[in-house]
Amino acid sequence: MNLQDAKVLIVGGSSGMGLAAAQRCLAAGAFVTVAGRSAERLEAARVTLQAPSALQVIEVDIGQEAQVVSLFDRIGSLDHIVSTAADIRGAYQLLPELELADAQRVVQSKFFGPLLLAKHGAPRLAATGSLTFTSGVAAYRPAPRGSVVAAINAALEGLVRALAVELAPLRVNVVSPGWVDTPIWSNVAGDAKDATLQAMAERLPVGRIGEPADIADAIAFLMGNPFTTGTVLHVEGGHRLV
Repeated sequence: MNLQDAKVLIVGGSSGMGLAAAQRCLAAGAFVTVAGRSAERLEAARVTLQAPSALQVIEVDIGQEAQVVSLFDRIGSLDHIVSTAADIRGAYQLLPELELADAQRVVQSKFFGPLLLAKHGAPRLAATGSLTFTSGVAAYRPAPRGSVVAAINAALEGLVRALAVELAPLRVNVVSPGWVDTPIWSNVAGDAKDATLQAMAERLPVGRIGEPADIADAIAFLMGNPFTTGTVLHVEGGHRLV
């Protein structure tokens, strides 16, 4: 992957998988814009990444079209767009307890967000550019309390296939992570996070939970491989097999 002097936008890059992707792109010589909803997390990412000449951070809610338009007006031309954003607060509930507003937040961040990034970002991309989104293993191995997330992950993968056709020759792909040790698990499992992740690690063929760098590797492949589009790249430690 040659990212020297490439311009990359990473939405959700202030923590977890997105932050790992930003680190990888910066190390490869790219100019990176990290975007997200939390000014506090964006500032923490700026400190962590330590690349003042090659990094900018922008606060944006990609579920709001006007903010997405403003984002691209500010950035200008790009080579690659990546989104790992997902607002799943309150979404892991059994149906009787599920609040529609919580489900709608997932849709806004993980489906309409990528749709708007494609709508307004594609015209800014170089002809050899790419868009890479993140779905998840829940689309293939749903569990109780996970109906909303499973459905949105599956919908995003369908969107990616359609966009790969409509936006060609731009490449559009999606990484489907398994269970990855990121801050999002504090919202999902709370105090049971460590025990929950350990139990899954013991089930997986690879014998461990994923790390953000594992997903960053997959994102880097999809950004850099010019013959891959409309593809779901599974990076889940064999979760679909067990």
